Amino acid sequence: MAELHGDHETQECEVGEADLHKYMTGCKKNPGHEQFIPISTFSVKQLPKGFRDSDLFGYIKAVADLTVKIDVKMTSPHRPEVWPKTNHLYPFYNTRGNTNLRSGSGMIVYVDRFLNGVDQYGAQGSKKCWCTKCEHSDSPSNVLWELVVFTASHVVFDDIEASHTSLKLFYDKDGCPEIVVDKVRVDNVNVEYDRCKLKCVTCDQSLGQKLETMRKYYRHEVCKKFESKYQSFPDKPNLTIIVSHPHGCSKQISIGHWEREIKVDDIFSKFFYTTCTCPGSSGAIVHCLGNSKTTSMSKYVHCGSLKFGLNYSGVGYIM
Repeated sequence: MAELHGDHETQECEVGEADLHKYMTGCKKNPGHEQFIPISTFSVKQLPKGFRDSDLFGYIKAVADLTVKIDVKMTSPHRPEVWPKTNHLYPFYNTRGNTNLRSGSGMIVYVDRFLNGVDQYGAQGSKKCWCTKCEHSDSPSNVLWELVVFTASHVVFDDIEASHTSLKLFYDKDGCPEIVVDKVRVDNVNVEYDRCKLKCVTCDQSLGQKLETMRKYYRHEVCKKFESKYQSFPDKPNLTIIVSHPHGCSKQISIGHWEREIKVDDIFSKFFYTTCTCPGSSGAIVHCLGNSKTTSMSKYVHCGSLKFGLNYSGVGYIM
């Protein structure tokens, strides 16, 4: 897989979050960002011709609701020098131990509510909340919501970085209320495939219930329509949709098409696509239409940009 690594798209910022807008203004990859659609103004009319229907619009809006900005303020000393099985330099190897801000994107894919250590499905789990407030409390909450977030491993590499990571939710436009979850752990990571599964927690009842409802709607309502209606298009271009936080700024939608799928083995593959991305888009979920073997659960994450212009995903499941 040596030929498949290009430039990562994590936004680096030496000064801090207040300085991120200058990177948006000075962007050389997509000057003006004309191919990005702010989620706050997104409408059905902005979908490509032939795809302007309420089901696809609803799917993208539901994805956007669960898309998060990921801020990391520590670079692990354990980052490798090169990508596994290649000679390509691994992102941020030369800045290990650095505390400059890095921003990427991700998506909440599961929301589990626990009461006295039992979740909504009857499975055993956390008995007490482990959020920042509760871990220092004599009476931590026995009601909590654990959130599972997918992103790229080059965005959050290990638990050292996760302990300096925060998630900004519902950042749909400048000036919106700031909702941050700042207790994060690495649940699973695959560096070769550039996949990372984070787990975070909140005991805020209003936030937990809102996210639980959003995830349930996404999985049980819009995903079913998406998978039955948009998986195979014999006579239409294969759309690729990404919702991300370019340059660490507010949420944007970009729509293009995938040009190539490369199988890694019998159950894994990665995609190459024209869909616009920028630094800050790393880790965003890549939604591929027109492929009968990928579903909303395949979870391809955006990883980078190649020199000849195409962008590419990490490795995801062929269902």
